[in-house]
Amino acid sequence: MKFKLLLAFSFWMLLVAVSCNKDDITFDAPSQQLSFSRDTVFCDTVYHQVRSETYVVKVYNNEDKDVLIPRINLEKGSASLYRINVDGKPGYDFKDVPLRKKDSMYIFVEIAPEATGPQAIAEDKILFNSGAGQQHVTLFSVVQDAEFFIQTPTNPNLITTHTTWNKNKAKIIYGDLTINPNITLDIQPGTKVYFHTNSGMKVSTGATLNINGALNDEVILRGDRNDLDHDTLPKNWNSIRMEANSNLNMNFARLFGGTRGLDMKQNTANISNSFIHTFFEYGIYAVGSTVTATNLVMNNCGESCIGIFRGGNHSYTHATIANYSKTMGSFNRNGITAANEWKNAAGTTEQGALQRLDIKNSIVYSDRDNSVNFEQTPGQQFEFLIQNSLIKYSGVPEAGFPFDNNVRVIQSIKNEDPQFLNYFAAKMNLRVKTTSPARGKGNLTVAGTVPLDIVNVSRTTNPTLGAYQ
Repeated sequence: MKFKLLLAFSFWMLLVAVSCNKDDITFDAPSQQLSFSRDTVFCDTVYHQVRSETYVVKVYNNEDKDVLIPRINLEKGSASLYRINVDGKPGYDFKDVPLRKKDSMYIFVEIAPEATGPQAIAEDKILFNSGAGQQHVTLFSVVQDAEFFIQTPTNPNLITTHTTWNKNKAKIIYGDLTINPNITLDIQPGTKVYFHTNSGMKVSTGATLNINGALNDEVILRGDRNDLDHDTLPKNWNSIRMEANSNLNMNFARLFGGTRGLDMKQNTANISNSFIHTFFEYGIYAVGSTVTATNLVMNNCGESCIGIFRGGNHSYTHATIANYSKTMGSFNRNGITAANEWKNAAGTTEQGALQRLDIKNSIVYSDRDNSVNFEQTPGQQFEFLIQNSLIKYSGVPEAGFPFDNNVRVIQSIKNEDPQFLNYFAAKMNLRVKTTSPARGKGNLTVAGTVPLDIVNVSRTTNPTLGAYQ
């Protein structure tokens, strides 16, 4: 018992001694400038009254003393479109903020603005006032007015009358948006269509989707996350699903970032001057369909940029079909896959004749050994023509056709690097260098059917293979 009393007395005496000797914490005014993890916060493009994701700024005290920052505030005060959270406290104006020596704190930033027009700039500053002078971090975001299409149990999200979308408002789609049978949706130049996660568009039987972009005023169809990280990632949304006997006309469009781009079944598509890239499975997935494409640029698709199943009728002229990926390295990553067979949802294999597959004045290339995979079913029609094109080719077993001495392969090149300026999706530039073997190798007659390249440059003399002259 005496031992326990002695132990308790010793503990309390030690506690008192420590308490008496504890340094008092004092905070001084900063004598040096603070430093920041970034001097500008570029927020993701935000939509009318929709809160952005949260961004982080770290503030560092590089001094050997604890400091008290007299004031941290938004320059526009309570009128700011932004809101900040300083070291766990929300608001727009903070006084006497402590920061320990050689330590840091977090400031969280978000924006939920009201749009003042089709597209505007929202800008403000976080101000830091101290004896060391005023400093600031700039906040910057693009704000778009938006129209929302939201599928719910009571709202099937249908377009039931002939409709035109223009660029006055971005279109934000949650769930599936369906164009009803025999209805036409026209999408005008500059319109931006954003799909939320697990969302997409369905074009019903007999319906028509016209995507009418223009040079320097493309129609954009993508996921609704606009931050740079998501520009190069697939699976942000699902697909544009074309039902049997529906129609697609697409000109000057950029379609990217989903699971499948165009998911087609027994329908017709005319595509020109467009980019389709960064899809988890296929950029174009066509079952028994007819596709005519000119000045088409594709890249970065997990299974294949173009998947042709159950035959069909296909023509690709002055197309640049590349497949390079940092994010889908273990996938097949073909340029073009074509087969007579297709396995339906019930698991039954269906057959169809490939009436035509023309690849003319084009580039089909990848970082794999082979960029083309033909799977012909014995006894089925499988017509193809590769004319004046540059192909990555590994041989008969993998490619499915002989390249040399083949009457269906005319004046074409195999396995010569096309020398793209930059083939990775973040800075994708699939123009070819002046030393490229694709320069001047196009057929003049074929080039005459598509006399202007994807950026309106004439190719009527010395045509270059691919979408760029």
